[in-house]
Amino acid sequence: MKNNVKMDKFLIIGLGNPGNLYKKTRHNLGYFILDKISEKYLFSFYKKKLGFLSEFIFYEKRIFFLKPSTYVNESGLSVKYWMNKKKILLKNILIISDDIYLNFGSLRLRGKGGNGGHNGLKSIEKELKSSHYARLRFGIKNDFSKKIDYVLGIWKENELKDILNKLEISINIIFSFILNGLQKTMNLFNKKNL
Repeated sequence: MKNNVKMDKFLIIGLGNPGNLYKKTRHNLGYFILDKISEKYLFSFYKKKLGFLSEFIFYEKRIFFLKPSTYVNESGLSVKYWMNKKKILLKNILIISDDIYLNFGSLRLRGKGGNGGHNGLKSIEKELKSSHYARLRFGIKNDFSKKIDYVLGIWKENELKDILNKLEISINIIFSFILNGLQKTMNLFNKKNL
């Protein structure tokens, strides 16, 4: 019976800080992208342990979208908990984060790598005891000298416009990762020099 078909499960994590104070800040880019996906596909997030969670079926794939509620620097606690709770393989998780060292609006998908000084990625690496997980980094590079003030600052109007222009590409990358896998998606999107 079709209902008994075992679906592949994925955990897509958008990094950010909970609460209205941080909602429009650059560091909440992961939250922002997941919120836009939920608007597009008409699903809601619900407050659960260590995060805001939503479940969505897409082409017979079971997708869990997660916005950790632990604050960025302890994101790993939420990721580890929900990976274990939903029994999701490491190869089927994707972390979405801002990256202050990538040119503004650039997108990079990788299957492993360093944390680039990002506290959320540091926490995830620590909790999972691995840096071999897929991550989609969204560039927010700026000449601002105080990086913490910049990432926790609110988007400027022109920045937000640029972000919105890249939003559909971000969503396409996320769903390609789910449907086509990491390597094929990297081949499709990274060489376009997004």
